[in-house]
Amino acid sequence: MAAVPYLVGFHPATSLVVVGLANGRAKMVARWGLPFPPGTLNAMAPLIDREEVTDLVIVGYGPGDLVTPAVDEARNLAMATGVHVGEALRAHEGRYWSYICDVPTCCPAEGTPYDLSTSPIAAEATVHGLVALPNREALERTVAPVTGPVRTAMRKATSEAIAGFRADLMAARDLDTFARDFVADGLARVRSALEIHTGGGRLNDEEAAKLGLALAVMRVRDEAWTLMHESHAALWRDLTRRLEPRFVPPAASLLAMAAWRAGDSVQATVALERALTTDPGYSMANLLMHALHNLLSPSILRDRLPTPAELDTAMGPVSPAWLLPLINLLDEEGPDPTE
Repeated sequence: MAAVPYLVGFHPATSLVVVGLANGRAKMVARWGLPFPPGTLNAMAPLIDREEVTDLVIVGYGPGDLVTPAVDEARNLAMATGVHVGEALRAHEGRYWSYICDVPTCCPAEGTPYDLSTSPIAAEATVHGLVALPNREALERTVAPVTGPVRTAMRKATSEAIAGFRADLMAARDLDTFARDFVADGLARVRSALEIHTGGGRLNDEEAAKLGLALAVMRVRDEAWTLMHESHAALWRDLTRRLEPRFVPPAASLLAMAAWRAGDSVQATVALERALTTDPGYSMANLLMHALHNLLSPSILRDRLPTPAELDTAMGPVSPAWLLPLINLLDEEGPDPTE
């Protein structure tokens, strides 16, 4: 009970959490909000097989009428896949009940009180760099738009970056050359930003705004995708929070990819929700959300990503058409979510 919040990143409520174990080690952790429609857990079957899971621990949070059907579905799945259920619990208002133990002296009908603050798990988890935020809303705030003077400064930097791009575009004598130069500059910006953050630095407002514009070009965004590493999450989280909303989807999707690779599917989901709130049709975000919903392993993409050179070959020569997604964003001023 004390470990689960650190496994999912926050203290769950009205949720079902399933932990898959193999030889006593956690191999997978999945969480669903309650209630959910029948058949929701079916996607777990191939994951259980792929990770060679031998035991499940099932914990539902909330009242019995909400939790019990979900726990029953998880137990049925375990039976169908030949996996042992080590424990199945319901937790609610400071007490827990076992669906497996029916010995009154061990598992009383009124439930067993528990206090997570008395467990050594919290201290051990903190030492290992794990956190458990109060709730999912707190996790969402870690990728929420910045406000106040920081937002004002970024809005100013973005306006200046847009004005500079427009001026350069209008002054360009050859659009093919302009497009090539812009893409080359964008690729360099991606690599420079990664170096700055790896060294413990942070992009200034001008650098962040210009990178935000460049990421609207698919080839530039995909440069970051091909270079992806879990350690890049800090950069993409910073940009997800600082960029003006219309420029957020690429950065939020890259944050989701970094989080997913690190095994943090909850953080990945929250980042994708930010991307899809701004642009419901953003293909990269939809692709990753589909993978998360189907509990796919990040290795399916990690092992198949092209190199930058392969991308250049596949996409062909740079053309002015590559800049259209960016140009289409320049006049979209949507509502400010911070106001």
